[in-house]
Amino acid sequence: MTTISLVAGNCGRGRGYEDGRFEFRSNLYLGKELLASDLFNNNPFRRRANGCLSKALKGFGNGNRKRFRVIARVKKGKKHDYPWPDNIDLDIKDGHLTYLSHFKPLAEKPKPVTLPFEKPLVDLEKKIIEVCRMADETGLDFTDQIGALENKYQQALKDLYTHLTPIQRLAIARHPNRPTALDHILNITEKWVELHGDRAGYDDPAMVTGIGTMDGKSYMFIGQQKGRNTKENIFRNFAMPTPHGYRKALRMMKYADHHGLPIITFVDTPGAYADLKSEELGQGEAIAHNLRTMFGLKVPIVTVVIGEGGSGGALAIACPNKLFMLENSVLYVASPEACAAILWKSSQAAPKAAEKLRITAQEHYKRKIADGIIPEPLGGAHADPVWTSQQIRLAITQAMDELTKMDNEELLRHRMLKFRSIGGFQEGKPVEPERKRNMKPSDASMLNAADIESDLEKLKKNILEAKVPSDPITDQAIEKLKQDVDNEVTRAFISMGLQEKLESLKLELSRASDNQTLNRNLKVKVDKLMQEFKQNLSRPGAYLGLKQKLEKLSMVSRLIEQKEKGEKLKAEINQKIPSEIKEKLEQLETAQANLSKGDPLNEDLVAKAVKAKKELIEVLKSANLEIVGVARRKAAAELQEKIVNVKKEIDGEIERVIDVAGLHGKIEELKAEMAIDSSSPKVEKLQAEIKEEIRTALDDTALKQKVENLRREFATSSEEVIDDKVIAENGRW
Repeated sequence: MTTISLVAGNCGRGRGYEDGRFEFRSNLYLGKELLASDLFNNNPFRRRANGCLSKALKGFGNGNRKRFRVIARVKKGKKHDYPWPDNIDLDIKDGHLTYLSHFKPLAEKPKPVTLPFEKPLVDLEKKIIEVCRMADETGLDFTDQIGALENKYQQALKDLYTHLTPIQRLAIARHPNRPTALDHILNITEKWVELHGDRAGYDDPAMVTGIGTMDGKSYMFIGQQKGRNTKENIFRNFAMPTPHGYRKALRMMKYADHHGLPIITFVDTPGAYADLKSEELGQGEAIAHNLRTMFGLKVPIVTVVIGEGGSGGALAIACPNKLFMLENSVLYVASPEACAAILWKSSQAAPKAAEKLRITAQEHYKRKIADGIIPEPLGGAHADPVWTSQQIRLAITQAMDELTKMDNEELLRHRMLKFRSIGGFQEGKPVEPERKRNMKPSDASMLNAADIESDLEKLKKNILEAKVPSDPITDQAIEKLKQDVDNEVTRAFISMGLQEKLESLKLELSRASDNQTLNRNLKVKVDKLMQEFKQNLSRPGAYLGLKQKLEKLSMVSRLIEQKEKGEKLKAEINQKIPSEIKEKLEQLETAQANLSKGDPLNEDLVAKAVKAKKELIEVLKSANLEIVGVARRKAAAELQEKIVNVKKEIDGEIERVIDVAGLHGKIEELKAEMAIDSSSPKVEKLQAEIKEEIRTALDDTALKQKVENLRREFATSSEEVIDDKVIAENGRW
C-alpha cells in the first residue's frame, strides 16, 4: 500500500531519503485555497525526467505570498500473507510443500535439557569433557582414561534407562526437545502437504492434518502438535486442541474415508483445552462425535502415542485398529499430578499416583491396550529423532500391510473387538459390598492399635521365653516386620516425592569410588535426604501406620538387645560361681519344690540357704557386681496372673454395661464413622457420649479397690529380696 502525505513549508529542491521517502517540491505560490479534489484528479501531476511529480496550480502568481510545498512519502506496505508463492513449480515430484505449513526449521539448535534423574550422567559427561580438554592443552595421551570414562558413561546410561520408574518415563515423554508429530511426519514421508481448517472459519494450530506418501502410497496424517520452544508452544496452545481442532480432524477423517486413504494419527497432548470458551463451543460434543465416527470409518486406522496421551483429548483421535506406543510414552485418564491432588490432597504424591495409574507403554501392552511398543534409543527419542522416526515407519508399514488385506466389514469388526477385549469381567462370583475408605496416606496404611499391641506382646513373650539365642518362629516374625517397614518406607518416599532423589543417590553410591571427597559429598547428600524424610515423617497425623511399625521394630530391637545382654551376663556369672555353691543352690531348689508340696521345713536347710546366699553375694561382689534388687519368680508370675484376671473382670463388667445400656448401635455407628474419617468432630462426639454413658452405668468401686490392692502388692513384691534374679541398671547389678 502507498501513502502520500502533504506538508506545507518552504520551497526547495526535491530530495530523496534513505528510508524510501521522496519530496516533490514546486516553486509555485499559493493563489487560492488548495482543494483535495484538485490534488487528486485523474492526472493532477506531471512526471518530470528526474522522477518527481509536479503540477501548476490555478491562481498561482508571483508576489510576497505564502509558498506551498508538496511532499509525497512512499511507504512500503505489508505484503498480504498468502501461502502460495509467486512462481509455483507445477511439475513437483517429491518433497514437502513448506509454504502451506507454519512449521519451519529452527534458526537455532534447541538447548540441551537435563532431567533430575539424569544428573549422575551429566557429572560423567563433565569428567569426559575435562579430560579431553586436558589432552588438547597438554598434548598428552589420555585415550585409555577417556575410553574408560566413556564405557562407564554408556553402562550408567544403560542401567538408568533400563530401570526407569513410571514418573521418570513421564518426564521423558514431556521432554522439551522430544520430537513432535510434524518432526516424525517429515522424517517418514516422501511427499507431504498440510491441510487446514474445519470449514467453519477456524484452523486450530494444535491439531495438524495433511496427506503424505510412504513407499508410493498415500495416507491421511492427523496429529497433535507441540511447540519446540516457548513461542511455538504458545502458538500451538501446548498441544491442547479446542473444539475447532477436533472438528478439523473429523473433517479430514471423513475426507480420508471418502477417498479410501488409510489414516495415521499421532497422539501427543496433555488433554483437550478446558477453558470456558471451549466448553461453550462444545468440547465434549466434539470429542464424542469423533469417537462415534472413528468406529464407523471403513479405512485402516493406526495410532502412535509419541509423547503423552491425556484422557479424552487423546482418545478423540485414538480409536484405531492398531495402537502403538513409543517406549517412553504414557497414556492416562488423569495426569499423576491431578490424581495425587484428588486422592492424597497433594501433588507431591505424583510418583505414587503414576505407579498406581499404570500409565507406561509396558503396562498398556501387558493389558492388551497397546498392540506394540516401538523402541527408543538410550536417552529417549530426542537423542536420535531420525532413528526413532524410522522405527515408527517400520511399525506403521507392517500394521498397514496386515490391515489393508481386510475388507470393510472385517476392519470394522476388528476395531470393535479390540476395544471390547480391553479390561475384563468375571461371572458367577459374589460381588463384595461397597466399602468406604479414607484415601489419605495417613489413614491408608494405619493399622489397628489393638492388633499392633497384640503382635508386640506375642513377640516380647517369644523373645523373653526363648531357651535358645535364635528361635526360628521369632526370627521369622521379626523378618516379616522388617519387610513391612521397608515397604512402608518405600511408599512414604514415593508419597513425599523423594523417590527420584533416592534413586539418584543409589546410582551415585553404586558408582562411587574410594575418593574421600566424593564419599563426603555423598554423605552430605544422604544426611540431607534423611533429614527431609524425617521432617515429613514427623508431621502430626501423617504416616501413622509407618510410625507404629517403626516403634514396634524399635521395641523388638531393644528386647533382643536386653535378651542378649542377659544371656551374656548369665554365662559370665555361671563361670565365676564355684561348683560347691552351684550344688547348694540346686539342693535349695529341690527343698523349695518339696516345701511347696507340703513337706515340713528343715532348719538345717534354712541355715544352708542363708550361708549359700552370703557366699553368692561375695562371689558377685568379687566379679565387680553390686546387688541392687531381686524379685521372686513365683511371686512375679502369680502377680501377673492376678493382673490378667482383674483385666478380664473389668472387660466383662464393661461388656455387661454396654448390653444393659444398649450401646451396641452407637458403637457400630462410631466404627462406620471412623472408617470414613477417624478425626472428624462426629467421631469425637460419639466417643465422648459412649464413655460418659459407660461411666454413669458402671459401678467401679469394687474394681478400683482390686486395682489398688494390686498396686500395693506389686510395690511390696519389688522390695522383697530373693536369690535368683539380678537387675541391671546404669552399670549396677
